Amino acid sequence: MSALSPILAPSLLAGDHANLAASVSRVADAGLDWLHLDLMDGHFVPNLTFGPETLAALRRAGCRLFFDTHLMLAEPHRYIDAFAKAGANLISVHIEPSCDHAATLARIRQLGCQNGIVLNPGTPAEAILPVLDQVDLVLVMTVQPGFGGQPFRRDMLPKLRQIDTWRRQRGLKFRLEVDGGIDLATGRECREAGADTFVAGTSFYKATDAREFVASFAGL
Repeated sequence: MSALSPILAPSLLAGDHANLAASVSRVADAGLDWLHLDLMDGHFVPNLTFGPETLAALRRAGCRLFFDTHLMLAEPHRYIDAFAKAGANLISVHIEPSCDHAATLARIRQLGCQNGIVLNPGTPAEAILPVLDQVDLVLVMTVQPGFGGQPFRRDMLPKLRQIDTWRRQRGLKFRLEVDGGIDLATGRECREAGADTFVAGTSFYKATDAREFVASFAGL
């Protein structure tokens, strides 16, 4: 289990797209600090979501949450400047697209943001070893990215354990995040496997009592 305190980051993808400001307020009103933003381009994943202007508009509306910005883009290196300017606090890019990942991660930090690397379910943990000491966060997808509401994949738990083992062996400080099918039960399994940061979309926004839901995660 990670020594880091758990962080819950609700995914705006599962909110009300006709009233994003209200969906963001639900996160803040529940006493949370992080908001997860899924950016999809219709190429790397078969869906379209938000762009930099969405982040900028939320900032203009007064949102001060930590923007955990997950770029599911075929060419993420082309857009990191725009997302940093729009108000991202942390920008994560996937290991799968063909780009200079080390340079991209370095550029994110140059722009004043934290950085992260992401693995799809079919990508082995070893793929991120070359950049493991260069990141603030590792995100393990526990569903195939593209759409919300998918069931959690327990076959990703060994990947979490492996990455957590590397983190401890190397004395690294990155957060280990999970995204996909996360509720209290699956979150507990991931916590035991080393995760400390939890993206919850459907389960958060469908919770009858958001504060009670948050309190349950705080106890993981």
